[in-house]
Amino acid sequence: MKRIDDFLNLITMYRLTLYILIFLLGAASVLGLFSILPFSFSSILFSSLFLVLMCWASNKVFSFIFKAQTNVESNYITALILALIVTPAKSPEDFLFLGWVTILAMGSKYILTINKRHIFNPAALAVVITAFVINKSASWWVGTFAMMPFVLASGLLIVRKIKRMDLVLGFMAVALFAIYAFSLTKGLDLILITKNIFVDSPFLFFAFIMLTEPLTTPPTKSLRIWYGALVGFLFTPQIHFGSFYTTPEIALVAGNVFSYAVSPKVKVILKLVKKIQIAPDIYDFIFAPKKMISFIPGQYLEWTFSHPNTDSRGNRRYFTLASSPTEPDIRLGIKFYEKLSSFKKSLFDMDENSEIVASQLAGDFTMPKNPTGKYIFISGGIGVTPFRSIIKYLLDTNQKADIIHFFCNKIASDIVYTDIFDSAEQNLGIKTIHTLTDEMQIPIGWQGKVGRLKEQMIKEEVPDYLE
Repeated sequence: MKRIDDFLNLITMYRLTLYILIFLLGAASVLGLFSILPFSFSSILFSSLFLVLMCWASNKVFSFIFKAQTNVESNYITALILALIVTPAKSPEDFLFLGWVTILAMGSKYILTINKRHIFNPAALAVVITAFVINKSASWWVGTFAMMPFVLASGLLIVRKIKRMDLVLGFMAVALFAIYAFSLTKGLDLILITKNIFVDSPFLFFAFIMLTEPLTTPPTKSLRIWYGALVGFLFTPQIHFGSFYTTPEIALVAGNVFSYAVSPKVKVILKLVKKIQIAPDIYDFIFAPKKMISFIPGQYLEWTFSHPNTDSRGNRRYFTLASSPTEPDIRLGIKFYEKLSSFKKSLFDMDENSEIVASQLAGDFTMPKNPTGKYIFISGGIGVTPFRSIIKYLLDTNQKADIIHFFCNKIASDIVYTDIFDSAEQNLGIKTIHTLTDEMQIPIGWQGKVGRLKEQMIKEEVPDYLE
């Protein structure tokens, strides 16, 4: 699994999803070529190309009208999802339908928004609207026996990358329970039902790719499980309200409403105030928000920074907030390596008054509201940012907490935020223990630990660690 994780760490979530959708359409085209699927190679290819072109063009128009920053990958992802759930076109009328679906999907990102945050999964909402207006919707043709191995393998990669197995399992558990329960009451063959679910339906594609779209899912684990459970229940084919039966796309759109209701409503444009070098290759970026952001210390945001010549890692990143909610500005601590992505290079080149978009506030890596237990913090390098946020908050609110913080760095010059940690030790008794891992570059008079953090080191400093 380490090799898989190493690969996944080299690519962004959006770029991975884009490549996987291209792979799925490529596999479908080959299967169509050999008549394994009921669609021809050319119909799949031309429909996909048409959808991509329409998404690109309509997004250009909407972004110009609404003067909004865009994520090109997100638009292509929407186009390719539509290519996999809407029947490939065979006639001019079919292409007209694809065109309207595309415009509706792209338009929903800009029109159906609150505080510049879109509420619905664009592809799902588009086919819901067409179902009600012109009685044409998604066929979910990707959910076939021939496509199942490709969907399963690639879907697991996405879920592992974005760490949303809790969401997927919540959805699957409730959907399967409901489907089996309804089937048992009607005396249906459960083996056949299981085959239909996993082999002859969009169940896996829906769970791995549609359900996990980050912009329309809740920010915390518990809320994600509830979200998955709600969508899973509504996904059940037997669920109906009178003569109105739910479909996968309706289930997802309904879940999106729940997600929006329980999620932080954050999407802001931040202006760079200053950039401070705090270590040889680490900088603090201080941003002034146009409106205050309410967050819990330790949480993170998704950052979108449009820039020219975007490389394969895209124009979005997730960064933990190093600042405390008690501070007026937003602070990011970022390490710059020798080989920079286009995103980090453009970020490094930002000057004062440059702007960046922050959204998708999320994260469970936070302290309890009333921290009464004993805590050990372990951080390494710039991974210390959530602890800087937490400890700064405790300082500013004068909350004492039984915390011992192990802070690991390669060399002494990599150590950052010592002012915060020293102050916390003096005023709150929160002790920070430094250890340097490069034993050849230990400075004269070094008072901290030497070597990688190991069990024995923790036992020496925290005899009651089992508590």
